[in-house]
Amino acid sequence: MSKTYFPKPGEVKRTWYLVDAKDQILGRLAAKIASILRGKHKAMYTPHVDTGDGVIVINAAQIKVTGRKLRQKLYSRYSGYPGGLKQVALEDMLEKRPETVMKLAVERMLPKGDLAHQMILKLKIYKDDKHLNASLKPVPLKFK
Repeated sequence: MSKTYFPKPGEVKRTWYLVDAKDQILGRLAAKIASILRGKHKAMYTPHVDTGDGVIVINAAQIKVTGRKLRQKLYSRYSGYPGGLKQVALEDMLEKRPETVMKLAVERMLPKGDLAHQMILKLKIYKDDKHLNASLKPVPLKFK
């Protein structure tokens, strides 16, 4: 009888992927990126070990959303003080900080905890087509 194989963190071979977010739908792209960060595309996927690869996203400012989300979706934060609730519409957030919109979409699709923090560190997002990670030799990744 053979035993179940569990990969060790040192045995995981990491690849970096380059994703162009131009004209992609935000939620669908974020789901695919989260799956790559978790390592679900690999045969050695294990839920309790970070087996995922790194992802570099370019052109985050040119992401698309469907429906009326641009005006209706709100990002909220609360300072803890009375009257400290701040809400910003997706439309304003995309103008000012498109990297944050993409990061929050991917981050909220990952499981919560320390493992998610390790995964989110392998995500690099840039608002235009120039990125600073050429030394990682990213492989271009196309989605339909």
